[in-house]
Amino acid sequence: QQALLQVLTPIFDPHFSGHSYGYRPGRRAHDAVRQARAYVREGASWVVDLDLDRFFDRVNHDMLMARVARRVQDKRVLKLLRAYLNAGAMVNGVVVETAEGTPQGGPLSPLLANILLDDLDRELAQRGHRFVRYADDCNIYVRTQRAGERVLASVTHWIETRLKLRVNREKSAVDRAFRRDVLGFTFLPGKAAKIRIAPHAMRKVQVTLRRLTRRSRSERMSDRIQAVNTYLRGWIGYFALAETLSVVEQLDEWVRRRLRLCLWQQWRRIRTRYRELRGLGVPDRDARQIASSRHGPWLLSGRALGRHLGTAFWEQRGLESVTKQYHRLRIAG
Repeated sequence: QQALLQVLTPIFDPHFSGHSYGYRPGRRAHDAVRQARAYVREGASWVVDLDLDRFFDRVNHDMLMARVARRVQDKRVLKLLRAYLNAGAMVNGVVVETAEGTPQGGPLSPLLANILLDDLDRELAQRGHRFVRYADDCNIYVRTQRAGERVLASVTHWIETRLKLRVNREKSAVDRAFRRDVLGFTFLPGKAAKIRIAPHAMRKVQVTLRRLTRRSRSERMSDRIQAVNTYLRGWIGYFALAETLSVVEQLDEWVRRRLRLCLWQQWRRIRTRYRELRGLGVPDRDARQIASSRHGPWLLSGRALGRHLGTAFWEQRGLESVTKQYHRLRIAG
């Protein structure tokens, strides 16, 4: 696969559309999000969100090979690519050859997706549409809902007849741009169309952090903090594009609260809780009140413990502030 990728990329990539951002040298998901925001600022505040149903499973081999053969004359390369596509899929423990689909997870599949969908890019550009495509994710930006519905119907028909792919009608939609996401981001309503983290992306990060900080993980707090730091470093490295600082600050506080919850659940007895709180410098009266409280652990991990085990406490124990990382990344540009 890697050998084919090295041969095919310089042949095809220079000719791809400027609207295509996925898995291309020198192009990033952030570029697609910024371009989408530019369209919204221009007044194209409605989006046609196209969802290609099981795209990588439905790529027609003959159609793909015909498009590769437009620029590749070397029969050895074509034969090797055909063999790769015909490698088949595992069905009930048996390898079955298929006439469609590309193996997922390898480095070659994204390039093949771009080769096939380049025809879609050219068709949309010829029609004068504003759009961004990242692999099989395609968003078309229009000025009105009525225009979006016309575009969705006509483009769906074109994709299904010309490319022999299926558009998922349940997931595809015409909606306000701020209600749909593009590569994990969406936009705030208004002319500025500020970039924000999509709600589903926030739910996803919380699910992961709950797993990293759950009580059943029998590990030292220092190891737990290291795991959280490692994950959030990568997460904020991508989502620092967002222009909504408050969301990042809220996540920071939520992480600290989760860790306070872990500590509280480790200190199972009232006596232990009192002793640990006093050892951390909590005044005697507060320590007694908190340790003997009948409130639930999550409620206590909020304001009651937060007054004494706040930002400075966790930074001393190695927790990296997501907010500070966000500011550094925004300054670096």
